[in-house]
Amino acid sequence: MGYPDRIAAGRVLGARLEHLREPPPLVLGLPRGGVPVAAAVREVIGGDLDILLVRKLGVPWQPELAMGAIGERGARVLNPDVVSHCEISAERLAEIEADERVELERRRVLWRGASAPVPLEGRVVVLVDDGMATGATVAVACRVARLGGPARIVVAVPVSSAEAVRRVAGAAEEVVCPWVPETLGGVGAAYGDFHQLEDEEVTALLR
Repeated sequence: MGYPDRIAAGRVLGARLEHLREPPPLVLGLPRGGVPVAAAVREVIGGDLDILLVRKLGVPWQPELAMGAIGERGARVLNPDVVSHCEISAERLAEIEADERVELERRRVLWRGASAPVPLEGRVVVLVDDGMATGATVAVACRVARLGGPARIVVAVPVSSAEAVRRVAGAAEEVVCPWVPETLGGVGAAYGDFHQLEDEEVTALLR
């Protein structure tokens, strides 16, 4: 199995999400790669399309290890065990968060402008990315989304490692993934076209 590109993957994924048509869901793409997938999912199942702006707070010497995450409107979640185990001081944590807030704000201005995020409260939220290798980013994104008070969070990705599905299953009510290969060399290997999306492409999709 494989996908020609992210749009095609989103259509396949959307067909697996038909049970979420009613009530109309809120489909959230994780920028940048999850946005074209989310746009295609929304074409299939309807509902509203938005982005979930999240920045992972990575351990300085191991950025993939999340000690927390931040989102819009001051949203912040921490993994206290990681912070403690890695002996991250409050000052160092504040520095990292400040740096990530700068990038979060840049993206907010670029992709939202004066628009407010679509409220999550009481909605069935479908959180979409183009794939999961470790699941760490999606897991912290679920925690940030949870702060908005959704009725349910459904994680939907076209491809994932089995490890990532297990990790994210504890953070969402449902995980939908059409393809979980025995070995996932990398998310990009699942796609014929897996180009790095430019900011302008994301902007056009959201419009």
